[in-house]
Amino acid sequence: MERSSRAAIILEALPFIRAFSGKTVVVKYGGNAMVDPALTTAVMQDLILMRLVGMQPVVVHGGGPQIDRAMKASGLQPAFVRGLRITDAETMRIVERVLVGEINQEIVALLGRLGGAAMGLSGKDGGLLTAVKAAPALVDGQPVDLGLVGEVAAVEPRPLLTLLQAGYIPVVAPTAGDGAGVTYNINADCVAGEVSGALQAEKLVLLTDTDGILDRAGVLLSTLSRADVERLTADGTISRGMLPKVQACLTALKGGVRKTHIINGTRPHALIEELLTAEGVGTEIVA
Repeated sequence: MERSSRAAIILEALPFIRAFSGKTVVVKYGGNAMVDPALTTAVMQDLILMRLVGMQPVVVHGGGPQIDRAMKASGLQPAFVRGLRITDAETMRIVERVLVGEINQEIVALLGRLGGAAMGLSGKDGGLLTAVKAAPALVDGQPVDLGLVGEVAAVEPRPLLTLLQAGYIPVVAPTAGDGAGVTYNINADCVAGEVSGALQAEKLVLLTDTDGILDRAGVLLSTLSRADVERLTADGTISRGMLPKVQACLTALKGGVRKTHIINGTRPHALIEELLTAEGVGTEIVA
């Protein structure tokens, strides 16, 4: 690449750097981007760059593939309803060990090795999240108990604000307790939506394994409104694992987040492409 081309790329990013400097961007990190070392490194580099140019990234991570592997190693078969993992007591122990004890620490350590500064926490730390048991899911009109699957009842943003003000990238594992001390597994997309609203973030960006929301012909839908999402959900175009993602976007928008994005985390540096280029990538959902 010629020097002039490299300079043009940097100059293209300048107005976006200016616009987002000082603004909070919540990034939900999950899917295959978490298990491919090269993609993992690319996401961490993007987060560090965001911080260096003045943005305030907050990471909420999942860990579905790793939890699946740990469950199968323990002789358990993963089961899902409407994109949510059915979680009994034994599964919950595995979920908390994998998310909080392994993945969260690995992300923090990798950010540190690459030159960033990060601090990890779960929803229990500092009272960040308060959970409540999720209502049964309806399958063919019949209620299905999800077990120890929770929803976010409240967000206390002070722990995240304290870390951001101290120059750290907060990394959040999506587990939390209720008032009685019961620990719940909460979908990371849902946590990201609630956290972004509580922080009044500029953007919520969800990394997934597809280019975004696709129509029935497989064509990317680049911009959707709330009404569009409701229509596509009703006709089944948006289904299964994409349901928690679009719900997270709607939750964030309702909480005051300006824009939400669903992008392909298997595309190296997709996060920077979305934030710092005019074209962007993926699907944006706006109010």
